[in-house]
Amino acid sequence: MGDVISSHLDEAKREIITARTREVMVEFGRLYEKQYAVALFNKVRFDIEGGGGPQPQLLHRKIPLENKAIFSGSLFQYLEENKKWRNRFLFVPDSYNISYYDSKAAHDRHLHPKGTINCAGYKVLTSMEQYLDLFSNSLPGIKAKVGSSPLLKCATQFPLILWHPYARHYYFCVVTEKEQQKWLAVLQDCVRHANDGLSEENKVQTPAFTDAVRLYRQAKGHYGTWDMMCGIPSQILSNLVMEEALPELRELISPRLKGKLHERQRNWMLISDAVCSLVQGQCQAQYEAVLQKCEAACSSLEASIRTDMDQIITSKEHVTNKIKEVVLPKAEKLLKVSIQPYISSILDALMEPTSRGFSEVRNVFFRELVDMSKNTLNEGTKETVAQHMEKISMLAFHPVKMQSCYEKMEPLSLEGLQQRFDVSSPSVFVQRAQILMREQMDHAVYTFEQILHQSLESQCTEELCKSIQRCQDRVIKKFDYDSSTVRKRFFREALLQIFIPYMLKQLSPSCASELPRFQELIFEDFSRFILVENIFEEVVLHSVMKDITMAVKEAAVQRRHNLYRDSIVLSNSDPSLHLLGENPSIDWAGEYGGAQEEVDGAVKDTECGNEGEGGAAQKRRRMKQVVSMIQVEGSPVLPNESCMEVPSVIDIPEEDGGEEEEKDGDGEENSDDKASADQNVSASPRASENPPDLSNGSVLKEEEAKSEEQGKEEVPQKVEFAPESASVVEEKGKGGDNLSMVEEQPHSDQEVSEETLPPPPEEILSGATETAAESLPEATSDFPLPPHDDSGFQSPTNEGGEAENDEEDVAPSAAVPQPSEEHPEVRETSIAAAPGAETKTGDQDQ
Repeated sequence: MGDVISSHLDEAKREIITARTREVMVEFGRLYEKQYAVALFNKVRFDIEGGGGPQPQLLHRKIPLENKAIFSGSLFQYLEENKKWRNRFLFVPDSYNISYYDSKAAHDRHLHPKGTINCAGYKVLTSMEQYLDLFSNSLPGIKAKVGSSPLLKCATQFPLILWHPYARHYYFCVVTEKEQQKWLAVLQDCVRHANDGLSEENKVQTPAFTDAVRLYRQAKGHYGTWDMMCGIPSQILSNLVMEEALPELRELISPRLKGKLHERQRNWMLISDAVCSLVQGQCQAQYEAVLQKCEAACSSLEASIRTDMDQIITSKEHVTNKIKEVVLPKAEKLLKVSIQPYISSILDALMEPTSRGFSEVRNVFFRELVDMSKNTLNEGTKETVAQHMEKISMLAFHPVKMQSCYEKMEPLSLEGLQQRFDVSSPSVFVQRAQILMREQMDHAVYTFEQILHQSLESQCTEELCKSIQRCQDRVIKKFDYDSSTVRKRFFREALLQIFIPYMLKQLSPSCASELPRFQELIFEDFSRFILVENIFEEVVLHSVMKDITMAVKEAAVQRRHNLYRDSIVLSNSDPSLHLLGENPSIDWAGEYGGAQEEVDGAVKDTECGNEGEGGAAQKRRRMKQVVSMIQVEGSPVLPNESCMEVPSVIDIPEEDGGEEEEKDGDGEENSDDKASADQNVSASPRASENPPDLSNGSVLKEEEAKSEEQGKEEVPQKVEFAPESASVVEEKGKGGDNLSMVEEQPHSDQEVSEETLPPPPEEILSGATETAAESLPEATSDFPLPPHDDSGFQSPTNEGGEAENDEEDVAPSAAVPQPSEEHPEVRETSIAAAPGAETKTGDQDQ
């Protein structure tokens, strides 16, 4: 790999890349310094004058994902160095940057990850056909075919590929379609979060940066939306450089690429990734220098602005009126001919999927609350309510539960309008609407839990259901109002993003030559804060804004898609509510559950590597997890568990690392580990075994005895466990009794050859469905299935962590039994229960 890069990226080509990067950054730096002063002026003016608009009714959580992890679990990754598929443990923290490890044990020991993926600019693909269509465009004249290259040969029929136009591609695969869909939701959420753009909290740096990038691209003739305006500033700037430099570099290097088709494709991908990394590092250093220079001058600029604010505003208004005289006649003519006929049709195209998505957000939220009310009728205690609230509190960040909302936006189509208005792709609007859906869901959940918590402090137990109903009605009403406000703002912004670039492109040739003479009207002291090119764009924006606002207002008056009229204002309708907005997120388990304290003790007693660390330190280091495990389609669900993980190794016998490890990053274990272990005993030379997550010792012993008998009869492998691998059985508090379990970790150095393809998944699942009816009652006889068992959440109670010292080797057998030989009852348990139950969230469904 290194030889390929060094041979094609010699010093001469690196100098070309460095020179091009410097050229782009010098021009960007010049634009950024000018836009920084303008953005600072706008910010100070807004602080002084304030802004109008409807006030939100829902409370906003300040730190949504504090001490939370999104997802974790095992799948297979293709290693380009040796062309092997290896099991990898992926961990998705609150930053949404994916870290991957050799095993879960490496993650739990806090070792450095093998790599980290920032998903900005990536696309998640689920088929080789999709991938090859995109990949074939990287080298002109080279067309790959499915299956023609070992590089593209997947070990299973369920791939997950992260594709980027410039950076490295990542290849993963899983065993079942159910796993693929769950991982797809998680990976898409990572991409969606990374692509959301720069933080709007910074009122100076963010607008200065985005305006500088936009003006730079417009100077190059690129108007309209840009798909690669995503990630942190250094990533966006590297995309800006790569957009220009890569075609030139490709012309220099591609004729020199030798070898077969797949070798040339692979080598070019490696070269492109190396160039992208080199450019991003240089952009980062040069951007920091520009930013530091602007920040150093910020205080003096702000002092000048505050001193001369009135004169600056007067001067700007004078110049604006002069520019309007020249620009407005041309803009109004363009509006009448090319914009106004299309406003209503584009607005309809945006409103339909967006409103369906927000309606689904409302329905998902409502269903969760109805399920909680039903369960509260059966067990009317505050502890029961707290257990359900632990599941609901992170509903907005559960990509699997939110997937039905996000999918409503996918049909958005601007067919026929994209080329006319230079819209590169509707994905920009799709992802923005999905982010707004997630925000509104979190606002609703946070408002509900604050109101409910306040109500629980003053209400007796008998009034729980009535309190829940009253809180639900209040929040739903506020959600409807805020949903209307957010959607109307989104429609206006989307229409501006579509029309403004088109109008600027049409008007710039005739107006640009006349703008410099207006600069003479600006006093030199104010010239840093008043730029004629910015005023020109403001004039164009205001010319079309009137028509856009009228179109959105008309839709609201007609009550289309449940939009509220602007005259309906609920400001200060609930003043006492906003006093709760300063409160932190509620620790329901810690305040009402009673199980958290015992769990912390379990961590202290059982977790490996806790020398010198107290229970509090361990608790801080282990984050609650939002998404629970993956469950195979069609398998039964054990009590109080949902959406769990199944082993992804059983189809690839050579790789024992595929024993599906916990999706939860906290290091706790559920019943899933025992099932996973028994399943993998028959599928791999190495296995793990753990007791099921039941709430009394007798059931535990029965299950262990049953597993041992089945193992003796049906699994021709010798399983040896050291004395320390005995399970630590601890009885938890009510509402979520669990047992601390151990799992035997696979050796991460074992590899799976890509030539070894797994048997069909249907063959693997055959044993599970036949025995589901007789084995499920044993696990559920004392614990009836609750009405709400598919939430995909688990309570934050800590299950004592993963006992890494319990890892033991299993003596390999001469032959690996076929999937049909697996023990039937354990097989059913392994499908219904996830191997990822080692973490705090492993208990959230209880």
